[in-house]
Amino acid sequence: MATSPLPVDPIAEARRQWVAHGWDDAADGMSAVTSVMRAHQLLLAEVDRALKPLGLSFARYEMLRLLAFTREGRMPMASATARLQVHPATVTSAVDRLERDGLLRRTPHPRDGRATMLALTDVGRDLTERATDALNQSVFSKVGLDVDDMKMLVHVIAKLRLEAGDFIKHRPLPDPL
Repeated sequence: MATSPLPVDPIAEARRQWVAHGWDDAADGMSAVTSVMRAHQLLLAEVDRALKPLGLSFARYEMLRLLAFTREGRMPMASATARLQVHPATVTSAVDRLERDGLLRRTPHPRDGRATMLALTDVGRDLTERATDALNQSVFSKVGLDVDDMKMLVHVIAKLRLEAGDFIKHRPLPDPL
């Protein structure tokens, strides 16, 4: 992923400096946070490389993919905002661009006059599938970790997200009768 590997891991060196300066109690946390942030930069660069030829950012792709996962290719804008976990202004900006490009359209909510529905267009659905293929081929199937490491990574990050209040821990559902 990196274009020119460094001879030394700068995060390991930063950790060494943290300890040398007497910040031992924060050194591991600094290393963890900095590692996640650097991994985010590396992965986002790969995602951008895959989506750029299709004229999409990851934020715009996520909106299209979310709509494509629904049965009818549509959902209330407020639901999309909640599921994407971003500020409403960010969603509005993405929706404005997607609508301008003919990839989705806004329609009135059938029962709530104050709400707006987002509906995927046929062009948007086609682009979403092509973008998903590109991401699957060039990013998601080539993360650089084996399956067990990826599962462990997802598990550890889920614990971090749960502790941060990102979601409510899933409770087992009762067995159906």
